[in-house]
Amino acid sequence: MIKNIPFIVLLVISVFSSIAQENDLENQFDEVLKKSNNYQEYKVIKKVEINALKKNVLDTVAVLEQSIASSSIEIEEQKNTISSLNTELETTKNELTDSKKKETGIELLGILTNKSTYNAIAISLIGILIFTIFVLFYKFKNSNSVTKSTLTKISETEEELDTFRQKSIEREQQIRRKLQDEINKNKDS
Repeated sequence: MIKNIPFIVLLVISVFSSIAQENDLENQFDEVLKKSNNYQEYKVIKKVEINALKKNVLDTVAVLEQSIASSSIEIEEQKNTISSLNTELETTKNELTDSKKKETGIELLGILTNKSTYNAIAISLIGILIFTIFVLFYKFKNSNSVTKSTLTKISETEEELDTFRQKSIEREQQIRRKLQDEINKNKDS
């Protein structure tokens, strides 16, 4: 904006000077008409005066054309500046939108999700894991108690079996002794 200040000042001065020259031109036309002679219904103007007026008009037109050209250049520059600023603004808006999305979200498995959704998923997973741990602990406890009772029953059954074997062996031995005694008695007799 500071770069444009001298140009704006020059533009204002040229506009005021062109307005002054237009007034000057109007005064010059009036002066030429006053100084001119009448011939029937025509005005006769001296060549010197018409040439001076022509020169002044052409100078004024040249100044105005230059002013228009410089104004057009400035307008084009301002359009380009506005266009680039609008493009930059759009880029900044897009970056801001992306930044806000990233700020309010968390990337989960490569997908950007809201923090609330992420929290819900995380809490659900933790809840499921805790529930699974309790179920597994309960099953372990039940299995452990069943295993202990089964081991106790097996050991009792083994003891009973051992006791039964012992008794069976003793009975068998007694029966064999009796048989042997009977065999011996029968042999002796």
